[in-house]
Amino acid sequence: MDSVDLEVLKRSADWLENGRRVLLVTVVRTWGSSPRPEGAMLAVRDDGLVVGSVSGGCIEDDIIDRTRRLGMTSTQCEAVTYGVSADEARRFGLPCGGTIQLVLEPLTRDSGMRGLLREIEAGHLVARRVDLLTGEATLHPAQAVDGLAFDGATLTTIHGPRYRMLVIGASQLSKYLAQIAVGLDYQVTICDPREEYTETWDIPGVTLVRTMPDDTVKAMQLDERCAVVALTHDPKLDDLALMEALKSPAFYVGALGSRANNAKRRVRLREFDVTDDEIARLHGPIGIYIGSRTPPEIAISILAEITAVKNGVALPDAARIAVAKERVEASAACAPDCSAAVGDGRMPRRPGGTTRGGVVR
Repeated sequence: MDSVDLEVLKRSADWLENGRRVLLVTVVRTWGSSPRPEGAMLAVRDDGLVVGSVSGGCIEDDIIDRTRRLGMTSTQCEAVTYGVSADEARRFGLPCGGTIQLVLEPLTRDSGMRGLLREIEAGHLVARRVDLLTGEATLHPAQAVDGLAFDGATLTTIHGPRYRMLVIGASQLSKYLAQIAVGLDYQVTICDPREEYTETWDIPGVTLVRTMPDDTVKAMQLDERCAVVALTHDPKLDDLALMEALKSPAFYVGALGSRANNAKRRVRLREFDVTDDEIARLHGPIGIYIGSRTPPEIAISILAEITAVKNGVALPDAARIAVAKERVEASAACAPDCSAAVGDGRMPRRPGGTTRGGVVR
């Protein structure tokens, strides 16, 4: 599955090679509320066909309308701003008077789009630097911490696998997790030395390695844009990976398992000289509480938690698996008392044995 921005680049390159004119639109700055982040891209073909998004609809409509009315006659890059006034914000659907600045870049065969795609497909993180005066675009190596930069004269955008995910175990759950993670722009590696699990692995776009998990963690040289998820339920494999991953700068390290098993895992890790501060970084049980039971639902639960951590969003206790399950068990344990309360009129009974408070008895 392609990410939205990668699809924009691919379509742009294809259109150019087919002799069409293409306008690449990039969000370079936002003020207030904005529906799309800096770096979001939109490609507009000379007949008004589009791929990607910079606002969610209204600004795209304005650019398409202008393209159809005036054509793509300009060869000069330009920066434009939408939503400066309250009227414009309402007209273009920007929430709360938000403002968005875009760079409009007419692409040519010399814009290096195919070369950029080759770098991305090779797994390289690359910076594309565009001189707005000349339209010249050059490619440079980039670091994971690099981001979009725009000074009015030069636009630098970062492309490639900025986030990586290492999944320990080639299970059915791993397949769903990997498929969704690829769509979220992760470069996914599955590690499992067990042949009985890897022989049937068939997920395209995902790297499969059969090395030992601790060796894999070391070889990947994890950085701040890496997530590690242990899913095998086998301590010999999961713990090996966790021991090394918890010492790395990875922004997320988590392990599947019950509350009891995760408590035992923390005891084992201490025996292998993993410090308390490192163990405190371990997420487990992983995921957020959505009542998930099937592998696809569990994958969504796990990725929701990883996304929250990546975006710096603090989850409420009610969303955490351990806390939520404790509350469910406590609620079930008090069922007889609550039923008695229903009987003496303090909690009016509803059809189906449910109180007005929504607790099933």
